[in-house]
Amino acid sequence: MNYRKDRRGEQISVLGYGCMRFSRQGAGIDIAKAEKEIMTAFREGVNYYDTAYIYPGSEACLGEIVEKNGIRDKIRIATKLPQYLIKKRESIDKYFAEQLKRLRTDYIDYYLMHMLTDIEAWNKLCEVGIRDWIEEKKASGQIRQIGFSFHGNTDLFLKILDAYDWDFCQIQYNYMDEVSQAGRIGLQAAAAKGIPVIIMEPLRGGKLVDLLPAAAKEKIRRHPRSMSAAELAFRWLWDQPEVTCVLSGMNSIEMVEENCRIAGDCAAGNLTEADRALIEAVKAEISKSIKVGCTGCGYCMPCPKGVDIPGTFRCYNTMYSENKSAGRGEYLQAIGLRKEPGYASQCVQCGKCEQHCPQHLQIREELKKADKALRPLPYRIAAAAGRKYLYRKARKPGQDGSTG
Repeated sequence: MNYRKDRRGEQISVLGYGCMRFSRQGAGIDIAKAEKEIMTAFREGVNYYDTAYIYPGSEACLGEIVEKNGIRDKIRIATKLPQYLIKKRESIDKYFAEQLKRLRTDYIDYYLMHMLTDIEAWNKLCEVGIRDWIEEKKASGQIRQIGFSFHGNTDLFLKILDAYDWDFCQIQYNYMDEVSQAGRIGLQAAAAKGIPVIIMEPLRGGKLVDLLPAAAKEKIRRHPRSMSAAELAFRWLWDQPEVTCVLSGMNSIEMVEENCRIAGDCAAGNLTEADRALIEAVKAEISKSIKVGCTGCGYCMPCPKGVDIPGTFRCYNTMYSENKSAGRGEYLQAIGLRKEPGYASQCVQCGKCEQHCPQHLQIREELKKADKALRPLPYRIAAAAGRKYLYRKARKPGQDGSTG
């Protein structure tokens, strides 16, 4: 296993265990199976285990396995505060105490604000005292390092990155998300601040393996290095020194062993020119099914009316390169749940974007098509309800005596 350092100089395995996708048995997690997989990863050198409050049964499962095998002081546990559920300061204490109980521990190595999509979400937490709370927990040793996980665009990521003295962050990043989400710009900005970056969705939920076009799969199969699609995606990430740890939701012994093998044989700068050419060829095959030839360069931005043009086209294309629900889900999460969404419907046809587009796209016309496809009625309702819930005015300490 290879390791890279966190902000305190401690070693993190380049492969982290994502605990969201444990195999299920009946209504719960198959704990016996998960234990075999986790302990295999542990013996192979994986020391970073990522879970969250809202992953059903995940924290409790991980806590039981770690306690049973006596490995708590040999691993790093990362979990997340459900910040979108926070109404007041007391709620933070409530959720944190419950997480410690589930995980059967008295401290968390890496604690994240879960799924920040907008700087306003962080500002809301600040209103109820999150800064003081963090300092108290770090001073007591209950939290070792503090960070955030992010879904949104690059500009919002940079704002959140600058809003606090973070110890680490977690972003969605893979060779198809290089210019979307936080993107390579966000990755490098974090690294420039000395902030380690944890990678989620390295395979876009398996889509860079299972849903690759047949022609892309054939190109990978014929490559001289005989890599799998997953190995190609992992190596692309580990080739970048700014990447600290890559999470994988492993749910079989074979997957654990294979990913650990790759993680033990990787280093920054190891990709060959032939490897890079293969990745570009795979991306080209994926792009054949897209609707709009947007490269995500951002020259069309900022839109005077706040439309997230590259983000909209990214999600629109995902509907056709992957499936409709994936594109719509990403649009809802990364664009629709902002306090001030960047919907295509906000376009007023001014045409400024088209004057700067290197691809000479008919942006205004394509935005109309994208908005119609991405926002059927159920999605519009869900986004409106989500924003209303997320950005309701926070209650400050002392406003009422409840603890919910």
